[in-house]
Amino acid sequence: MSNAGFVRLDRGLVSVTGADSRTFLQGLISQNIDAVSPTQAAYGAFLTPQGKYLHDFCLAEIGDRIILDGEHARDDELIARLKRFKLRAKVELVSADDLAVFAVFGQDATNALELPDTPGAARQIGNGVAFVDPRSAALGCRLILPTADAAAILAELSITEAPLEDYETLRIRYAIPDGTRDMDVEKSTLLESNFEALNGIDWEKGCYIGQEVTARTKYRGLLKRQLVPVSVDGDAPAPGSAVCTGGKQVGEIRSIHGRVALASLRLDALESADLTADGATISPLSGD
Repeated sequence: MSNAGFVRLDRGLVSVTGADSRTFLQGLISQNIDAVSPTQAAYGAFLTPQGKYLHDFCLAEIGDRIILDGEHARDDELIARLKRFKLRAKVELVSADDLAVFAVFGQDATNALELPDTPGAARQIGNGVAFVDPRSAALGCRLILPTADAAAILAELSITEAPLEDYETLRIRYAIPDGTRDMDVEKSTLLESNFEALNGIDWEKGCYIGQEVTARTKYRGLLKRQLVPVSVDGDAPAPGSAVCTGGKQVGEIRSIHGRVALASLRLDALESADLTADGATISPLSGD
């Protein structure tokens, strides 16, 4: 029995197929679609022209399909937004309702799936794909499997189900956002949401929607806030609670589990010793 566990994630999957699928995606998303192959997955985002967050997703290849692994309940919205740019491109975008997503994490996660400790490293498994989380190998791996085959594959791999709470704690400690729980649609930027550190931006790929503003923010040093993991001492504040110091709001609590949370904080407040949220003491963590 391996020292790894799995959780099923509630995700919305979009299948992109057609002769022009790669060219189509290349002009729209923050990641270089050429990086996605049967042996490599990736992470990226779809932005407004002003460089604000709309959707984020892992990208993986299964057969002739590129799968966008995004938020559940927002897959139809993602498809509708992408279709606005389809024009005459030979592309088909549909919900991949036949697939399920699992996170595999723990000390032996990569060994259990016979993968190297390299973010995005992938291999085919059955009629699906296994890959190291492209955002951080510390978060373990991901499996995208045909729903009908998933139980048998997981049993064959000797991976047992783990508490979702353990995965959530790990995600938060490594400052990895979970869609709209941690990012505001049409407001958040990729850099403040840690996308550079999480391999979610290809700075060399050329134009995509929102690229100019994203690049300007980086190269002119315009970043003013950051999504950071924090410890919580006291009663847990609700998501959306203001983070304050000296009576002044300097941030906001986003997703929270137990004694850890993600908070959007102003950079000039990170060294403050008296951060609070709803009466609880908030202390930034290193994320290591």
